[in-house]
Amino acid sequence: MEIIKANRMVTPLNNNNFFSILNYTKAKFTFPIHFHPEYELKLVMNASGKRIIGDSNLSFEVNDLVLVGPNTPHVWAAKPIGKYAHVITIHFNAESFLSNSFLDKDSSFNLKELLKNSKRGVLFSKEAIENISNSIILLSTLNYDFNSILKLLSILHQLSISKNQKLLASSNYKGPVRNTYNLRVKKVITFIENNFQNQIRIKDISKIISMSESAFSHFFKKTTNKSFTDFLTEYRIGNASKLLLESEKNISEICYSSGFNNLSNFNRIFKRMRGCSPKEFRQKHNLTRLF
Repeated sequence: MEIIKANRMVTPLNNNNFFSILNYTKAKFTFPIHFHPEYELKLVMNASGKRIIGDSNLSFEVNDLVLVGPNTPHVWAAKPIGKYAHVITIHFNAESFLSNSFLDKDSSFNLKELLKNSKRGVLFSKEAIENISNSIILLSTLNYDFNSILKLLSILHQLSISKNQKLLASSNYKGPVRNTYNLRVKKVITFIENNFQNQIRIKDISKIISMSESAFSHFFKKTTNKSFTDFLTEYRIGNASKLLLESEKNISEICYSSGFNNLSNFNRIFKRMRGCSPKEFRQKHNLTRLF
C-alpha cells in the first residue's frame, strides 16, 4: 500500500504583509496533506468530513475552526452540507508582528500558550466559533492595512481566552516539554525522549530525581495531570502514530521501535487510544479512501 506523505506547501503570505487570507465560498477540498512554516487558522463552514492534524484523524460536522502551528502536517477532506462549503484560511508568521518580548508580557500569556499549543492543532468549541466566525468573515473583506492587523490580533486574543479548547495531535507529536513544568519533570521527560524505546521502570526513573517511588508517582501525576505510566504510553503511541504516517516501516517494526515488546499488546493499546488499529490508522491517512 502506498503511504501518503505530507508535502511542503508555499502559502500566499509574502514579505510585504503580516498575514494572508483565502476565502473560498465554493470550497473543493483538493489540497493534499501538507505543511508550511506559517501558522494557519482555518474556518470550515457548511461542510462535514475528516481532518488530519499531525497524528490526529477525526471527523467534524457542520462548522470547524482549528489553529495549526508551523510545520505540522494537516488537511481537511469534506463534503458540503447544502450546495457549497465555505472555507476561510488565514496564514501568518507570528514572529513578524509578535516578538518574544511582547509574548513574554503577563497580558500576552494566553496568546503565547495558544501559539505554543498550536503545534498539536487547537480545536475551538462550537461556542467560540459562533462568537468569532463573523469577525473572521469580516477580516476576509478588509485590505491588508493596519486595521486588519488589529482585527487579526483581536481574533487571536479572543480565541486564546476561549473555553473548551482541545489539542488534537498527541503530546509526542509536538514534544511534551512545557516551560511551565519544573526542572525535575523536565529531567524526567528528557529521559523518556531519549529512552522510550527501552524498558523504563518507575523504580529506576524516580532515582534520577532522588525521590521514592510513591512520592514520585504522586508528584508526577500532580504536575502533569497524568500518571507516569499513562504519560509514557501516550508518548510511545504518539511516536508509533508518527512512524505510521511518515515512514514505510511495517507495523511490527514500529511496535518494537516505539518501546512495546508485544505486538498484540501494542495493537490493543493503539486501538484503545486512537479508536482504530495501526493498520486502519495508516489507511485512513490515505485521503483517497476517505470518500
